[in-house]
Amino acid sequence: MVKSNSVLSLSPMSKKDFTAYSTYSIEHYAIEKVKAGTWTAAEAVAKAEEQIQQLLPNGTETANHHLFSIVNEQGEVMGWAWFYADPHHPLKEAFIYDFGLYEAFRGQGNGQQALAALEEQAKRLGVKKLSLHVFAHNKTARHLYEKMNFEVTDLNMSKWL
Repeated sequence: MVKSNSVLSLSPMSKKDFTAYSTYSIEHYAIEKVKAGTWTAAEAVAKAEEQIQQLLPNGTETANHHLFSIVNEQGEVMGWAWFYADPHHPLKEAFIYDFGLYEAFRGQGNGQQALAALEEQAKRLGVKKLSLHVFAHNKTARHLYEKMNFEVTDLNMSKWL
């Protein structure tokens, strides 16, 4: 368990929490891809399920994928953190596939604490650089990441015709 302050910690995601997370994540990711204009509503859930299965064929036991539950002092699961760290990456870079808090825990500084805990966990694995993707329309997440010193490295642009 990785502590960030005394308020919350990262705990390896249990199989039970992974089941709940997977269900939530698939639905949420499908909605975000539709909002971004990447997928149609009709195909979104199936495509999200397919991507999760491809990335995590062995669930929480998938090599080099690190899945955590964000837990408060009372033992409540507040959210999730998932990153991939290839131990052979020449730049010692890890990619945050998913990070989030359940609605009841947002807007209280928990995101910053959880990201700080994730950074500490990544450092323990020898990671020197963390990268992630954030949907452009998700201003709240963009603000959090900028506050935590993430910088834009690439931009995708689209125009509806």
